[in-house]
Amino acid sequence: MRRLFTIALGLSVVVLLAVVAAALAIGLPRNAAGMAARSVCSGAFVAGRPWQTVLAADVLPASGVLRLLDVTVDSTARTVRAGLAGGFERRASHLGLRGCVLDAAPDHATVPPAAPVERRAPWPRGDSPDGVAPGRLQALADAAFVGAGDPATANARGLAVVHQGRLLVLRHAEGFGATTPMHGWSMTKTVLGMLTHQVAAERRLPLDRPVVDAFVPDREPAWAARWRADARKAVTVQDLLWMRDGLANVEGYAPWGAVPRLLWSGPDVAGLAAAAGAEAPAGTRWRYSSATANLLARVLRGRFASDAEYWAYAKQALFDPIGAETAVLETDADGTWIASSYLWASTADWARLGLLMLQDGRWGERQVLAPGWLARAATPAVPDGKGRGYGAQTWLIGHPSEGECRGHGLPPDAMAMIGHWGQIVAMVPSRQVVAVRLGWTYVSDAFRPCEFVAGVLKALPD
Repeated sequence: MRRLFTIALGLSVVVLLAVVAAALAIGLPRNAAGMAARSVCSGAFVAGRPWQTVLAADVLPASGVLRLLDVTVDSTARTVRAGLAGGFERRASHLGLRGCVLDAAPDHATVPPAAPVERRAPWPRGDSPDGVAPGRLQALADAAFVGAGDPATANARGLAVVHQGRLLVLRHAEGFGATTPMHGWSMTKTVLGMLTHQVAAERRLPLDRPVVDAFVPDREPAWAARWRADARKAVTVQDLLWMRDGLANVEGYAPWGAVPRLLWSGPDVAGLAAAAGAEAPAGTRWRYSSATANLLARVLRGRFASDAEYWAYAKQALFDPIGAETAVLETDADGTWIASSYLWASTADWARLGLLMLQDGRWGERQVLAPGWLARAATPAVPDGKGRGYGAQTWLIGHPSEGECRGHGLPPDAMAMIGHWGQIVAMVPSRQVVAVRLGWTYVSDAFRPCEFVAGVLKALPD
């Protein structure tokens, strides 16, 4: 009996060592520390929330592994350090326009903060967030916040509804307000699409140009030379815009998956994405990919003469003209927007971005984006298959056969920005409606985005 116990103990130790070795091999402790450092830094220094609250509400419930981390915050230096068992330490620093940057070089710490705009651009037809919305819409808003603050529920944090250019509803959970930036996760991709459309118009970037030929002199990444030597030389900018590059990148959100490695493992997110080989001919296959979005962000960076000009562009060209004062698009340590996942903005400012899109880039009397963005965003990625439910970095949720919300009675032109853990900005041009819901929903069935959009439409007059 004692011998059996010894054998069992030995096998347990071997299994444990194998598990630890596997975790180290895929960088799990390092990625966990990176996720915690960045999340606490952004929550504290971009969103302005108490860092202890961010750690408790946004980080620790995500994974049991994260409860083993040590987190230290320096509010004066605006830095956050996170480590595991005295090792695997990662540091995130707040760098003004660039938001919080993971593992930033010390000489980057002098980036100035974004200058405030002088006056918030008014809503085209005003706002009425104090109870004048239809009763059914108010009831929907009341129901959305039941259980807010409890990670075991839907855990809504912000809600806005815009109808015909007028802000009807703006609501927040306790601890969040009208000027609190909130993490959009993959909703950032649609804003990347807007920026790509504008850079193409302003800086004469042909979308059908191969990626390897899309950079201005001295702004080309090292991986472009490797792409020229194989099938990746055929990938065009528009292949990235519509996620049909054919690369071997895959989407996976488990702690050991591809997306955590992409976002938190190293200093150059686009460089990691570019390492994937060609798996299908460019332009022929649609596959949703955060890696693809970050490659596109790197292409845009290569159209600017300097990084400083690039970092300021989103604010100058997009956020300021519509009064989105709270919007911050964060970068990696190398300097590229993490445009798959890291735009922060208040509930109202997410609604402003949705309305700008709904109005084909027009805000009041100003054409902020070049005309044609709405049609481009609504063009399916491919003529057949699931890609018909996806446009230019935008979900076509109302598509009758492939839309994420097919069967819920939405108009066929309904589209949306959609982000992890329950973020959505839905835009319905035929009804002139923008519906925004932000939250931190760990329980997947606790919030049903298609039912939310359908409910908003039912509560509004035709």
